[in-house]
Amino acid sequence: MTRRRLPTPDERRLWRIAMRDAEPMPGRQIEAEPEPLATMAELVEEPVATSLAPPPTPRQHPTPPRPARHAQPPLTPGSTANIDRRTGDRFRRGELEIDGRIDLHGMTQAQAHTALASFVHRAWNEGRRCVLVITGKGSFGSLGVLRQATPRWLGDPALRPMVLAIQPAQPKDGGDGALYVLIKRRRDRKD
Repeated sequence: MTRRRLPTPDERRLWRIAMRDAEPMPGRQIEAEPEPLATMAELVEEPVATSLAPPPTPRQHPTPPRPARHAQPPLTPGSTANIDRRTGDRFRRGELEIDGRIDLHGMTQAQAHTALASFVHRAWNEGRRCVLVITGKGSFGSLGVLRQATPRWLGDPALRPMVLAIQPAQPKDGGDGALYVLIKRRRDRKD
């Protein structure tokens, strides 16, 4: 039997970030934060050590679009304010071709958040347009945790510049347990 190792400081910091919106159970105390929590944008932009993989070149992984100087409108499911009417209608009816899908249900919040951020960055880098995010419906009539958190995560400053709109999926694609996500087109800049 192997001994359980203690979490590293980075793992503890990531756990605090993932759980910052959660309320403690009665009689439990929230652990004091020794350092200010980073945002998910800062975590996503931190370099991750990989095994013997060459560092990406700028052409392989362009940077996500910079946030506009004016505040972007909040990302609400069903709103198609940022896209033309014809595309909005096709998006709402589930008629756009799905270029990729990710299934989050069964994951913890931290795992799902990390997987979703990675998936959206990859979809944007690869020029995908419409992707399907499967969250699950929740259990026994309760709204699922991932189902509630996913729109909020997509609206985070780290992902919002890459996402145009989100829409509940049609029954053929998962209904209430899935979301269509319309990814912005990548514009390569010549700075």
